[in-house]
Parts: sequence; structure tokens; C-alpha cells
Amino acid sequence: MASGFWSPLAIAVGDGPTLTAAAAATALPITAKFTFPPNSIITGSMLRVWASGRISCVVTTPGTARFDIRLGGTVVYDSGALNLNVVAKVTLPWTFEGVLTCRAVGSAGNFMGIGRFQSEAVVGSAVATAGGNGDLLSAVSGGPLTAPAVGGAIDLTAANAFDFFFTQTVATGSFTIHQFLLESASVAST
Repeated sequence: MASGFWSPLAIAVGDGPTLTAAAAATALPITAKFTFPPNSIITGSMLRVWASGRISCVVTTPGTARFDIRLGGTVVYDSGALNLNVVAKVTLPWTFEGVLTCRAVGSAGNFMGIGRFQSEAVVGSAVATAGGNGDLLSAVSGGPLTAPAVGGAIDLTAANAFDFFFTQTVATGSFTIHQFLLESASVAST
């Protein structure tokens, strides 16, 4: 890992799959996959995830959106259920940014983090001609309705493949990543 500055680890050079099922699924294209070598994440290491794309939801019963970040299959960030707009939204832009800090390493490592999802598809957003997009902040392990806290334990002594999942609660919407960036920063060694 780089020392003392942000370094790109994975960049999507194509779209991720268009997700339409009411089930958790990876949203990343193959080009955005990255595996952390064993013991490469140290206390104080930070991961920054930035993604954007398009989302659709239906009128009246749009369901919820949920983002989770996984290392080696273990969920280290879960946005919780984020309510979508009750007004139909069709292929509108969205952005997500999350920053996670490693708080503990070893076989029971963990992260603290916050994420932000912004889109007109967020509940309560005005239509584009009236201005503004909704914005939802979410803590690492409990969603927007809980206090920030460290997430569950993960074995950082093993190799851990990074993945970014999306879940919708109803199969009436769609979600696609168009741009994705995973960056890391570690504690300076000087």
C-alpha cells in the first residue's frame, strides 16, 4: 500500500451489471475487482469508495436501496435500508461515497466508516426542475437510523477480495454502476 496519500486500487473501465432482482448482488464490473494481500491493511489504513451510475424506482412502492462493502465475503460496511422516492424515477443519476478506517487488525480486524448516497431517487427529493437531490448518510453497520460504530470482525491476516454489493427490496427497479473508484491511504511510515 502507498504511504501517506490516496492511491487508486481499482477503477471501473466499463459498466457493472444492471441489477433488477430483489436480492443482494455484486454491482461491480470485473475490471473493478481488487484483492488485498494478507496483512496489507494496517491500523489506520483508510479505504475510499466512490461510485456513480443510474437507478430507477417505481411509483408508490419503490422499496429500498442498500449498499454493502465486502472484504473476503465479510460485510465491513452496510448502509442499511435507504428509502427510495415514492415518485417514479427512471434511469436517473446517483453517487455514493464511503470512507472506512481500519481500527483493528489481525484475525479480528474491524472498520469504522460513513457512506453517503445521493440521487433524485432518494425519498423526499424534488423533481429535477424544482431543484435538489436527496442525500442519505449511513454509518458502517447500522444504517441511517443508528449511531456510528465499528463493524463486525474480519480476518485481515488472509487475502481479502473487495466487492461492492447493491440490494433492492422489490424487483421493480434497476441499478447500474457506470463509474467506480477504490482508493486506499495508510499511515505514513516516517
